[in-house]
Amino acid sequence: MEEKIVRLCWLAPENHTDLVLPAYQSESAAGMDIAAAIVEPVVLAPGQVSLIPTGFAVAIPDGYELQIRPRSGLAIRHGITIINSPGTIDADYRGEVRIGLINLGRESFTINRGDRVAQMVLAPVIKAKFEVVQKLDETKRADGGFGHTGV
Repeated sequence: MEEKIVRLCWLAPENHTDLVLPAYQSESAAGMDIAAAIVEPVVLAPGQVSLIPTGFAVAIPDGYELQIRPRSGLAIRHGITIINSPGTIDADYRGEVRIGLINLGRESFTINRGDRVAQMVLAPVIKAKFEVVQKLDETKRADGGFGHTGV
């Protein structure tokens, strides 16, 4: 498996000695789990959105992005997901990585310091260049969408 270097900088190293670096939890995992760098617990009420700090910034190689995705266990068991899923960290962004969580569940959910709240995936980016045409190629599907093939 190919590897790319992503530089990570703790924003206040003295305040993050108890936190772990983003890490793959299994040998073939695509995403690295990210821990919450909060000082006090955050309680997410149903429907509530909160921006959770990670305490780090990154430098991503040109031609790549980091995608921020929900952790499946939190989503399925508690309804905790990413509000703009997947979130994108661009290669030229140097600010703190923060995770926009929303509680789509029916009960409040508490996030504690060090809890793994999301995962991030390094992905290649292909830039689009638009070509304006008078008409698009025809396909069998045409403009069918949003359930046009049935249940």
